[in-house]
Amino acid sequence: MSNKHIEVKPVAGHIGAEIGGVDLSRPLSDEAVAEIRQALLKWKVIFFRNQNIDHAAQIAFTSRFGEVTYAHPHEDEPIEGFAEILPIDRSRYERKNGLRRASYENRWHTDVTAVVNPPAGSILRAVNVPSFGGDTQWTNLVAAYEGLSAPVKALADTLKAQHHFNARLRLSSNSKLAQRIAANPQVSIHPVVRVHPETGERALFVNPGFTSHILDVSPQESDLLLELFFNQITKPAYTTRFHWNNGDIAFWDNRATAHLAPQDLDHIEVERVLYRTTITGDIPVGPDGFRSQIVEGEPLTSELPTVLKNKAEQRQPVLS
Repeated sequence: MSNKHIEVKPVAGHIGAEIGGVDLSRPLSDEAVAEIRQALLKWKVIFFRNQNIDHAAQIAFTSRFGEVTYAHPHEDEPIEGFAEILPIDRSRYERKNGLRRASYENRWHTDVTAVVNPPAGSILRAVNVPSFGGDTQWTNLVAAYEGLSAPVKALADTLKAQHHFNARLRLSSNSKLAQRIAANPQVSIHPVVRVHPETGERALFVNPGFTSHILDVSPQESDLLLELFFNQITKPAYTTRFHWNNGDIAFWDNRATAHLAPQDLDHIEVERVLYRTTITGDIPVGPDGFRSQIVEGEPLTSELPTVLKNKAEQRQPVLS
């Protein structure tokens, strides 16, 4: 597809492109939105430099690509007036969860695969980031799948895996984060290989952040298979790395990527504040037609999750 309204500059061989020629603080034409979508589908993650927009403009931009979800299944303190926005704020995270780290999930992960319909896409906007360090990496899960040998692809096509928060972390049950997860459990079963609903490409749909085990095999077989798949999706050849500046925006196809938050800031006293929006996703489907299933929890939509809604209602004063 030729681009008449945007400029596309690839940044790596398998994944990532910078988008130029657009000002996201202004309304975009339908033609520009279509070109951005095509660039996203091809390059899996796209970057917009120096876009100084606010919460409302980020939500408006996100909505051009689908329904904007509620911030996060565990976000019990949403930004007033902007419940779709999830702050990725190091200081806030430490206050809420008692853990010192630069981001909510510091392992390779695809966003919120604990729910049955993980977001179709995520948009992250940098507001206050350090001048050095703090890079984010993305990997192309389609390229990772295509890089497997034919027999392993054939096996992967038939497998299913369970995803949930706190997978493979073994958090103390007394920790604030573990208690928040326990209060609103989200567990789903997804195909290990997902067929992309727009491109038809097959993606290796597992990640260390949320995938706990593969079903219908022994624990040892599950661990070995996941080690093989995790090693495959994190091969440097399939990745790109992005250094943030204030005003930068990353937009990734959450159906075909995993990403890694910064690994180099936990020992440094710096602020790091970004804001994320996500697009309501469909239910993943495997090559054999298997559709993802809910074990616990509910789909992620624009609505406030039921557990958080009940919690908010309990805090309301009783009028006599």
